[in-house]
Amino acid sequence: MNIFLSRIAPAVLLSLVLSLINSQASAQDKLDPERVRQIAAWLPAQPTGFAWPITNRAAWEKLAADPAFDGTITAADKLLKKPLADVPDSLYLEFSKNGNRTHWQDAEFERRKRIAPYTWAEALENKGRFIPALEQTIAVLCVEKTWVYPAHDSSLANFKGLVVYPELGATGLAAELAEADYILGDKLSPATRQLIHDNVERRVLKPFRDSLEGRRKPLHWLFLKMNWNAVCVGNTVFAELALEPSRDDRALFAAAGEHYIQYFLQGFGTDGYCAEGVGYWNYGYGHFILLTEALRQNTGGKIDLLDNDRAVNGALFCRRSEILPGIYPSISDCTPGSKPAAEYVDYVDRRLGLPEHGQMRAGTGEGLALGAMLSGLPADVPVARKMDLTGSDNPLCSFFPGGGVLISRNGPGAAPAFAVALKGGNNDEPHNHNDVGSFSVVFGHDMVICDPGGEVYTRRTFGPHRYDSNLLNSYGHAVPIIAGQLQRPGADARGVILETNFTDAADVLKLDIRSAYDVPALEKLERTYTFSRGAKPSLLVNDDVKFSSPQEFETTLITWGKAKETAPNTLEITDRDSAVRVTIDTQGHPFKWTQTLIDEDPEARRKPYHLSIHLLDKISTAVISLKIEPVTK
Repeated sequence: MNIFLSRIAPAVLLSLVLSLINSQASAQDKLDPERVRQIAAWLPAQPTGFAWPITNRAAWEKLAADPAFDGTITAADKLLKKPLADVPDSLYLEFSKNGNRTHWQDAEFERRKRIAPYTWAEALENKGRFIPALEQTIAVLCVEKTWVYPAHDSSLANFKGLVVYPELGATGLAAELAEADYILGDKLSPATRQLIHDNVERRVLKPFRDSLEGRRKPLHWLFLKMNWNAVCVGNTVFAELALEPSRDDRALFAAAGEHYIQYFLQGFGTDGYCAEGVGYWNYGYGHFILLTEALRQNTGGKIDLLDNDRAVNGALFCRRSEILPGIYPSISDCTPGSKPAAEYVDYVDRRLGLPEHGQMRAGTGEGLALGAMLSGLPADVPVARKMDLTGSDNPLCSFFPGGGVLISRNGPGAAPAFAVALKGGNNDEPHNHNDVGSFSVVFGHDMVICDPGGEVYTRRTFGPHRYDSNLLNSYGHAVPIIAGQLQRPGADARGVILETNFTDAADVLKLDIRSAYDVPALEKLERTYTFSRGAKPSLLVNDDVKFSSPQEFETTLITWGKAKETAPNTLEITDRDSAVRVTIDTQGHPFKWTQTLIDEDPEARRKPYHLSIHLLDKISTAVISLKIEPVTK
């Protein structure tokens, strides 16, 4: 079970779902029967998973010698000594009663996460020691009322058996069980194998097939341009390919995977930007990789989803979004500190013929299906599309015009190591925060001016009160507060790019962010970023504002560190081992600065501070500037 499942986003409100669905099923959005027949001719006679059946001892013994699997059997042995978690219905019902999702998740994931280590250990050791515990775990899971996460079942329709609507949790468990069945085969008892087949069919495969063939309303995630599509489509198609005896049925699912995954890829746009952030890139693109390999391997290479412009652009996000080595933007609900999974980056490098790659071994930390896929790949996995990034993979800056995001760096190996992430975009993005015009500043190993990332998910996070959270609304982002107003949500609240100019010496990005504020008197609000490189790098943030009548103006910075005044109009912000100097120019307007703790529950576990620079007088026009520089010793 991928550890990222603990933060999966629920589809709760119809308004949220509709904002993500860009197309619904129509008479034209149907699978081509001829394509299904063509794929059927390519598929193997029998269902096929990843890795190898346990009977292939040569393959498993070779894997056992891989250092990545050191400790696998010991870890599974420890699980044998721990009782299986109790997951009473009362835990499931908590979300519908009080919005808590973590109590059920903690207990349930302890169950689900046993499938992979027991399967790995048994396949490596082949002594039958882990089969009883695995079969007990499977039996317990198969008597649960639903495999759907409670955060995705707030009406309890799945829990009560009124509907069977597979989603992230149900499809993920189906994929894990399908791979366990494929690897262990007849080492599992006939009764256990029947449990797996019956439950995966009833809870996931049949609803998917009925959706494809018009016997029920289409599953909404087929049309989403975000991680739900890749995860649910990838897991479901893989489970079918690994379990279903009928080649024609498998061909239908394979054709559906090839067709509907295109919605996920459309979410990247032409620039490859992932608005959901790096963590959800891991989750969504990781399952895109799973689907890519399931289809490629099952069709003898005749279907390769990575041979596609959008897929390539989305793949390169894992390289282009790095601010400084090992540091990535924490935009939207991303957890600060998140980075692309090394296994996925290596897969991308190999499939695109790029030079930097490692061993491409997943170990056992991944979910069973993904881990088996990565571990079973040959070293000479074919290149889907040979890429030459010379001239396009700029070490000084990465610009995503569709996402309105610019990452500017002082340069590889330059001292001091100083870089920024600047964001325009709009306030109706997947996992949206109201953050048009926000920015982060990284010095050394620390994001001193930060985007605080997401909060610990509760029912509020995806409900009508989402933007009550001072982490998710614009109070938690380095953007102005205009006439006492925070930014408004919605696609019309956006940063319009007015100017870009990128040179070796400096990068300029100018945005019109006026539409993000519902303030009738606001006639102009243009934010210009100038990032200067060299021995004394800096970021200059200019806000050019004009009102039809005098109004209050406040600009803000967000930091996990602490600020102190070191000279008139000068602050020093220190976080961990790094500090930046902020020189404030208000054109003579008096101001006060305050630092206030944002008292929410951040996923980062460190509560950030809102640093306010508030003009004491109302203004009609002004250009307010902040110059941010690293403090070097």
